[in-house]
Parts: sequence; C-alpha cells; structure tokens
Amino acid sequence: MTTSSSNAPLERIAGGDAVRGAARGLRGRDLRGRSRRPGPGGGLRRPGFLTYGFLGAVVLGAVFPLYWSLLVGSHDSTVLSRGVPLVPGGNFLANAAQVMDSIPFWKAMGNSVLVSTVTAASVVLFSTLAGFAFAKLRFRGSKALLVFVIATMAVPTQLGVVPLFIVMAKFGWTGSLWAVIVPGVVTAFGVFWMTQYLRDALPDELIEAVRMDGASMIQAFWHIGLPAARPAAAMLALFTFVATWTNFFWPFIVLDPSNPTLPVALQLLQSAHFVDYSVVLTGAVLSTVPLLLLFVVAGRQLVSGIMQGAVKG
Repeated sequence: MTTSSSNAPLERIAGGDAVRGAARGLRGRDLRGRSRRPGPGGGLRRPGFLTYGFLGAVVLGAVFPLYWSLLVGSHDSTVLSRGVPLVPGGNFLANAAQVMDSIPFWKAMGNSVLVSTVTAASVVLFSTLAGFAFAKLRFRGSKALLVFVIATMAVPTQLGVVPLFIVMAKFGWTGSLWAVIVPGVVTAFGVFWMTQYLRDALPDELIEAVRMDGASMIQAFWHIGLPAARPAAAMLALFTFVATWTNFFWPFIVLDPSNPTLPVALQLLQSAHFVDYSVVLTGAVLSTVPLLLLFVVAGRQLVSGIMQGAVKG
C-alpha cells in the first residue's frame, strides 16, 4: 500500500509527459495527420488583406443588385427622378400588392415551381444514368459518343429555337408547360458532370462484387451508383433548378401570356407605355425570394454532401 501510494505522483508525472509529448507530435499537423507548412514567421499561413478584399468585393457585387432592387421597390414611381435612394422606403407592400394585381403572379409562381422541380429531378435521374453508363460500362463508341454529347454544349440555344418550336407545334404543346419541361429533361452538362464524378467516386471493384452477388446492372446502379452520386446530384439539382427558374428566352416564345412562368409574367409589367420601375423591381425581388429560401434550407445539406464526397474521394 505504501509503495503504490508513493508511486502515484510519479505515474501522474509520467502520464502528463506522455500527453505533452503526443501534443508536441501532433502540433503542426492537420486533421488528417499531414504536416502543415509554416508561414514566413514560423506560424500557419493565413489569408492576407488582398484575399479578404477580393472576397468582400465579390460578395458586394453579388448582393448589390438584390439590394438595389429592394431599395427602389420600397419607394414610389418617382424615386429615380428624385435621385438615388440611400435607405429603403415604406411602399414595398403596396408595390407587391400592385404586382399581384397586374399579373397572374401566383399562377406563374406555381408554374415555375412545377417546371423547375420536374426538370431538376429528370435531369438528375437521366444524367446520372448516362454518367454511370459512360463512366463504368464498356461499349463500342462510348468515348466518341461522350465527345459528341459534350460538343453539343457549344451549339447556341438560339439555333435550335425554330425547329424546336415546329416540333412542339406538331405535338400540340405550344402554350403548355410540357413544351418547357420536355426539352430540358436531360442536359449535356449534366451528363458530363455525372460522368466525371462517378468515374472517380465509384470503384469498379464494388460494381463487380455486386454483379457477382447476382444483381443486374440496373440494380447495381440503383443501390450503388445512385447513392455514391448523391453529392454531385445535389449540386446538379440546385444548378438546374436555378437555371430553369430564371429561364426567360424559351418560355417567352412557347408559352401564352395566360399561362406563363414567373420571368415571363414579370415581363408583362413592362408592356405599358409608362414603366414603373419600383413595381418591376418589386416583382424581381419577389421572384428571388424562393431561390433564397432554397439556399437557406438546402445550403447546409449541400455543403455536407460535397464534403462527404470529397473525403470519400
């Protein structure tokens, strides 16, 4: 008893030395155990003034158009003739009510939600299928076909408007939302995006193991390929949703004013001889709110999915 009690302080000292030694060993290493390069002064390198200044300028450039729209939209129609406003006014709700009375706002909002959601879901599904085939299946002409798909991104959209409108008229879809949804069910960018991601993120050995267990190729895609592609699919869905939501050119051509998407409906605010920019910019702010909510709700999940994909890669 006396010997053990006398050795207790020595054991605590030895334990403290071991902990301090481990801490010294881990010092200068990141979470993965890699050594971190010290800066000129012996410490870690940190972003400098130019980095923060550049990032601040980018943030201001991205936020300023929305702030300017909110600023002008919160005043009356004479705001621009009185000079540049510096603070928001109190007419935003009145201008919002005028927007909803002037155009079929809620119908256009519902059409935009429907078109953007269906298009994003179809692009993710078909692009992941095609990307899985190009990345993991071996068939004759796969490389040439992938190059051809990528080359279609160089063709301007305006060149295909006339033949596409003729096809939609043959189907009887002019004025219908199908004319906006069907041409965008899959994109060349989505196929290229998913092909590049699955080529590195999904091991061939995993697919071979699933095939040896008796699974078909479509089962391997559904149970192995699709879960592995979740981070890239989330980003592709977000990009597609935003691009479809803000698309104006093709819906303006093929849809009727009585059944518009939101960008087409907002254009009706400028059809009069006198354009009230406070009302127009109020409509622009209202059309941006759903996208901001989407980023707020799905932003954390998207970032976590990207980080998981990066760590697995």
